[in-house]
Amino acid sequence: MKVGVIGAGSWGCALAILLQNNGCQVSLWGHRREQIEKMQASGECDKLPGVMLPKEMSLTWDLSSCLLGKDLLVLAVPSTATRETAEKIKPYVEKNQILCSVSKGIEEDSLLTQCGILEDVLGKDAKVGVLSGPSHAEEVVKGLPTVVVAGSRDIAVAEFLQNAFMNENFRVYTSTDVTGIEIGASLKNVIALAAGMSDGLGYGDNTKAALITRGIKEISSLALAMGGLPQTLSGLAGTGDLIVTCSSRHSRNRKAGMLIGQGLRPKDAMDQVHMVVEGVYSAKAALALGKKYQVSLPIIEQVNEVLFHDVDPRLAVRSLMERDKKSEIA
Repeated sequence: MKVGVIGAGSWGCALAILLQNNGCQVSLWGHRREQIEKMQASGECDKLPGVMLPKEMSLTWDLSSCLLGKDLLVLAVPSTATRETAEKIKPYVEKNQILCSVSKGIEEDSLLTQCGILEDVLGKDAKVGVLSGPSHAEEVVKGLPTVVVAGSRDIAVAEFLQNAFMNENFRVYTSTDVTGIEIGASLKNVIALAAGMSDGLGYGDNTKAALITRGIKEISSLALAMGGLPQTLSGLAGTGDLIVTCSSRHSRNRKAGMLIGQGLRPKDAMDQVHMVVEGVYSAKAALALGKKYQVSLPIIEQVNEVLFHDVDPRLAVRSLMERDKKSEIA
């Protein structure tokens, strides 16, 4: 199988290595020529220090050479760059190529998920799928057991992705619930910001458990209102991804939230993380979706207050704790 991986960040590199080791012929594209030349010279992924790239893998800054003649295209750019990247690749995408989004986020203006953006730019006939679940690049490149889900409205596309990515250390399930997968993947980043703020404030395990539990309730309520399935939200792209993103030292969203909880302004926290904090860009869109589908999202609402209205995280917690009395089961 010939594969083009678009995006040479940590996740793009990790998946390119995995696919190359699975026997695929991989071409990895990065938009910065100096980054690609550095990796060509060192043989090392600059976003994952110490991780060597397979010698057989092709590295390029020429987009056409990465795309033409490939069976599978993996889009591993930040969610904020998905539309721009889709426009760039549109002239080169061939009819039978399968596209797999591995980014997580909701576009603020259109409220579209990543697959929705690809279909909007490339057309509804594009063969689009998504790969999601609890899967930090730092662990995948070490071959640590990881389990994810491949989703597409066309089950044949989901099974194609399963066959491409799966190996003895990387187990892949299939699903046709793209809405549930992508809403779970996007909103968990917003909840992880809240979990990081909790850590930064010095709160304990009780608080973290409450945020994760009530967070999956908010994510599930919205996903179900949009047509997602409950099994998806209790699965890998929902509860699984939320747990790892709220708890892991590798989580950029948790780290940014923790810095905010310690007193940094959101912009300064993002600058210190040195990577795209997807939850910040999805927070407004998540709140807008809640209003559109008439779903209450109190945690996500308070994250927005902290990020964009200078509310002290402690006051945000108090607002959540002092909400009206309710039954846990509606």
